[in-house]
Formats: sequence, structure tokens, C-alpha cells
Amino acid sequence: MRQEEFEQRYQEQWKTFENQISIAESIKLKKSEYTEELNNFSKNYRQVCYCLALARERQYSPYLVSQLEAMVFRGHQIFYRKKVGIFRRIYQFILFGLPVAVREQATFVWIACALFYIPGLVVFIFTLIFPELVYSVVDSSTVANIEGMYDPSFDKVGRERQSDTDFMMFGHYIRNNIGIAFQSFAGGILATLGTQFYLIYNGIFFGAIDAHIINIGYQETFYGFVAGHSSYELTGIILSGAAGLQIGWAFIAPGVFTRRQAIINAGQRAMTLVYGAILLLLIAAFVEAFWSSTTSIPVLTKYGVGIAGWLFIIFYFALVGRGRRY
Repeated sequence: MRQEEFEQRYQEQWKTFENQISIAESIKLKKSEYTEELNNFSKNYRQVCYCLALARERQYSPYLVSQLEAMVFRGHQIFYRKKVGIFRRIYQFILFGLPVAVREQATFVWIACALFYIPGLVVFIFTLIFPELVYSVVDSSTVANIEGMYDPSFDKVGRERQSDTDFMMFGHYIRNNIGIAFQSFAGGILATLGTQFYLIYNGIFFGAIDAHIINIGYQETFYGFVAGHSSYELTGIILSGAAGLQIGWAFIAPGVFTRRQAIINAGQRAMTLVYGAILLLLIAAFVEAFWSSTTSIPVLTKYGVGIAGWLFIIFYFALVGRGRRY
């Protein structure tokens, strides 16, 4: 079926559904309070979801697909407005909401990965070859502080010597991780430039530090420390960056919407990635504070836990929630 015929067949139903959405949004109805005008809301919602699937499968114009995506998203917000217990909502989010959203927004996720990992890898290699390069990337006081944190003679690695308790470091890691993620996300509003800067900068910083640690021979304590939480922390940073890129791209290319509406739509989609980033960074902070810094655990055990963490992340985002839309 040609796109023109497709649009003619379903146009009236789309208009009816859009009108129902506007009514529901304006009066903030709960599902139990639907008026006669909204009696067929669920039927129309399913039909529009079906139309979106067809439009994607048949590769109709991006204009039409964007219209249907926005309609489905707004309808989803209305259809599932009923109150759900907090634990049920968390369960749904973890079980299929987050991994499905990551796959649907995979383009931004992969771009964020490239911006973070490629510069980091390049700087890592060059710093291994030219050790003094680390001081062109990181100031000398920070380098000295990091050397002290991963000194094999220290009984608690990965922390400043004046920070004595795991709970103190847990709070510190949360603040640090969330700060990096917020910068990566919020920078997107500057036409993606802020997000690009923070992703590239943090990738370069980590690459230079990793190479410097190897150059001074502290790799066992360093990699033993980062192994357990790196999968959660780095993935959280990537997701926050992907969310920021999506906001910035809506500003650059709003498509059929006004720039303001495009940013709102992108923000609504991106928030799932933001919530996922926060969850992963909280997990990373917990592991970092109560597991990673403990020197009594054999380093091979830490490596094993680290590998398991990366395998879990890959499995979770690649396979969990298949066949579901969020």
C-alpha cells in the first residue's frame, strides 16, 4: 500500500484519537473517570500503535513516523495513567522499560559510546608510548592524588587517605558519578555541543589516567578496584550522554514540530535513559564503596566479578524485554 492510501485510510481515526488525547490531557482524567468521548480510547490507541508498526516496517516518510510516534507516546501516557504501586513501576521499568528504551534510542547510545571510548582509547595508547603526555591532560596535583589512591601499600585503594569510612565514600561516589552524568545530559541543550565536550573530555581523562597507572606499575590495585563497578558507571555515563544528544538533536532538527515541542518530545523519551543512568550510577557507587576498595578480596575474584558485570550489561540491554515497547 502506498503511503498516500495508508494516510487516507487511517486519517480520520488518527484525528479522533488526537482529539481524545487532548481531552484527556486537558481534564487530567483517570482511567476510571473516562467520559463517553473516551470510550474507544484503548481501541484507538492499539490501532495507532499498529499503524506506527506498519509505517516503520514499510519505511514510510520520517514525517509520518514522527507524527505517529508522538501520538503513541502521548496515548501511552494517558492509557497507563492509573496509579501503580512504586515497586510495580520499578519492576516494570527494570524488566522491560529501560532495555527497550535503550534499543529504541540505539543511535544516540552508539554515538555517545563513540564520543567517549574512541578519544579515550587514542589518548590511552599515546600516553602508554609517551608517559609525560598525562600532564598535558591532567594537572599534576590530580595525578599525584590518584597515584596515592592506588598505591599498593595503602590498605584501602581508590579513596583519599582522609576518607576513612565506606559510607563517606559512598556519598562521595554518588555525588561524583551523578555530577558527571548531569553534565553530560544537561550539555545537550547547547545543540549537543556540551554533551559532546563532556563525553570526549571524560573519555580522554580516563584514558590518560589508565595509561599512567600502567606506566607506574599500579595496574593490579587500579584494575582490581575499577573492575567491579566499571560496567555500571561507564554505561551510566553513556546513557546520560545519549539522553543529552537526543535533546540537542531535537533542537538542531525539530522536524515537523516546533523547536519547543520537539525538545519536549525528546525530553520525554530521553528521561527513561536518565532514570536508567541514575540507577546504574547508584549501583556503581555502592559497589565502589563497599566492594571495590576492599583489599582483602583476591584480585582475580574482582576481575571475575567485573567480567560478570559487563556480560550482564550486554545481555540486559541486548535481550531483556524483547517483543515489548515502552
